[in-house]
Amino acid sequence: MEDVSDPPFRRLCKTHGADLMYSEFISSEGLIRDAIKSRMKLDIFDYERPVGIQIFGGDEEAMEMSSKIVSTVKPDLVDINFGCPVKKVVCRGAGAGVLKDVDLMVRLTKAVIKGTDLPVTVKTRLGWDENSINIDEVAERLQDIGVQALTIHARTRAQMYKGHSDWSHIARVKNNPRITMPIFGNGDIDSPEKALKYKNEYGIDGIMIGRAAIGYPWIFNEIKHYFKTGEHLPAPTVIDRVEAARNHLQWSMEWKGERLGIVEMRRHYTNYFKGIHSFKEFKQKLVTTDAPEDLFAIMKEIEEVYAGYEFV
Repeated sequence: MEDVSDPPFRRLCKTHGADLMYSEFISSEGLIRDAIKSRMKLDIFDYERPVGIQIFGGDEEAMEMSSKIVSTVKPDLVDINFGCPVKKVVCRGAGAGVLKDVDLMVRLTKAVIKGTDLPVTVKTRLGWDENSINIDEVAERLQDIGVQALTIHARTRAQMYKGHSDWSHIARVKNNPRITMPIFGNGDIDSPEKALKYKNEYGIDGIMIGRAAIGYPWIFNEIKHYFKTGEHLPAPTVIDRVEAARNHLQWSMEWKGERLGIVEMRRHYTNYFKGIHSFKEFKQKLVTTDAPEDLFAIMKEIEEVYAGYEFV
């Protein structure tokens, strides 16, 4: 997830039970130009493993070269993003834009495979729109050229992140006797109950969690515990949420530097403290305070004010 799944965020998710994580998606052209932002996204750490680096692009040569660059930092796999629906990515003939040209998708994937000895996986969508759903063809052709696993977001590009996600298409791919690679489902999984229901109903090999983990990394252990026991873990308290936000801020400053770490952390506070009544004043303080010691003091005050707070 762009500007979200950086090393501090991934560290938090790993702490709370994520089994496999991916970097933010990285522009193949940015890597070749040696752009600072793209290079930073290559940072991975042993505590994250297994971890994949995800790249995107619409040029075969650039994808092969970026695959070689990615391999030098030794992730556990290389993932190709053929699913991002954002206009600025699609307009460059990348992300979900490639769904309109499966032949190009195959050529781009071959280029990535050629550039690395690491396993190559793909994340994509059902198709460009409801009139051009082509995930069945995509899955077969990607498997035929050596893709090791496929994650399918159960929407079309036209849907963006709106409307109903239709996992029946994912189930059809999984049940195709030609398909032997693992198939992972993605889209709208935001609770342990839904995760178990979808896994059983659609028969997929695993579930990818995206937006539901933003500000709520506990979802990974909650799902795993529910799978094993059928019971719910206790919901995170305000103290738990403050601790997570505090760690996230600390790790962000350590990785990005104090100033940038503080500024980029501001996008996360709303999600960490979602559902707490009368929180507006604290939120305003968190997103306008510049000194780390003051931010930690604010978090301490939140713990004291909301001690024993029960979420409804």
